[in-house]
Amino acid sequence: MGRRNSVIVAVITSIVIGVSVSIAYSLMSSANVNTFSGNTVRIGYFPNLSHATALVGVARGTFEQALGDEVKVDYKVINAGPAAIEALFTNQVDITYVGPSPAINGYLRTNGEGLRIIAGAASGGVLFVVRADSGIDSPEELAGKKLASPQYGNTQDVSLKSYIIEHGLKLAQYGGNVHVLSAKNSDIMTLFLKKEIDGAWVPEPWGTILIRDANGKIFLDERDLWPDGEFATTVLIVNTEFLDKRPDLVKKFLQAHVETTLWINGHPEEAEKVVNAQLKTLLGKELPVDVISEAFSRMEVTYSPMKSSLLKFADEAYELGLLERERPDLSDIYYTSLLNEVLKEKNLQLIK
Repeated sequence: MGRRNSVIVAVITSIVIGVSVSIAYSLMSSANVNTFSGNTVRIGYFPNLSHATALVGVARGTFEQALGDEVKVDYKVINAGPAAIEALFTNQVDITYVGPSPAINGYLRTNGEGLRIIAGAASGGVLFVVRADSGIDSPEELAGKKLASPQYGNTQDVSLKSYIIEHGLKLAQYGGNVHVLSAKNSDIMTLFLKKEIDGAWVPEPWGTILIRDANGKIFLDERDLWPDGEFATTVLIVNTEFLDKRPDLVKKFLQAHVETTLWINGHPEEAEKVVNAQLKTLLGKELPVDVISEAFSRMEVTYSPMKSSLLKFADEAYELGLLERERPDLSDIYYTSLLNEVLKEKNLQLIK
């Protein structure tokens, strides 16, 4: 159970979304598009609890304050990882919060040229929830069931598929009898209520929502699969061209990112209220206070990129034979120099 290949599928994902990523990056490169304006920084994030740093930073205006009055900040709300990578490679965003699987895939599909991970954002906060009446009490009972994830090829999608494979089951697309469909988090709720799916691997607060409002029960908290319950759920990535051209803006954004992380951890109750208000704005519905609190309790907000967990993802992919040729070289996927500059200035422990 300790083995995790949630991003295994940096290579499964290479098949899943690699083609579109490569095309997007090729189009950007061949067109030699340069839309990096000194007056604009474009930020991507999801309406998920694991993107709490972004939600709070947007609400409190922290990013605008750090970047200065002369810089315009444009926000793009994205549903899941593959869409975020495509947005990064088609110059719709410069910096985005995203799950580790799409980040690895985007890096590999561009031969290490397209992006860099510059910080972490969250650990934990992911649940595998099944309907209470689904009859699923063990991994073996997933056979013949219909399951869901937020988007084909996103971090939860590959985590779910990896879990299925780990337990000796086969996906329907490869001749097995475990069906996995992709749907927006809000649509997964509807599918649960209509009993059209038996379970879903989702980020918070959606896991708690399914439990409270759709007769769901926790089948697995992904923290249980990791040593000390710690693993990268969300990271912060930047387009390498933007990083090369505007490191000053990237550093200022990281200052806001670190400050927001510290504020959230120092003011948890107030942070929950801010996040809830933002989710109401984005999703059209405010969540009960106890739902937000319960969901928050399963997650840690952090600026640490948790390098070891991401590298373990890729190593396990190789060891499980999911790489066709050689172990992936992720030696340059991290660029933490600017983050460490920020941490040093704040007398905080540096990232190794």
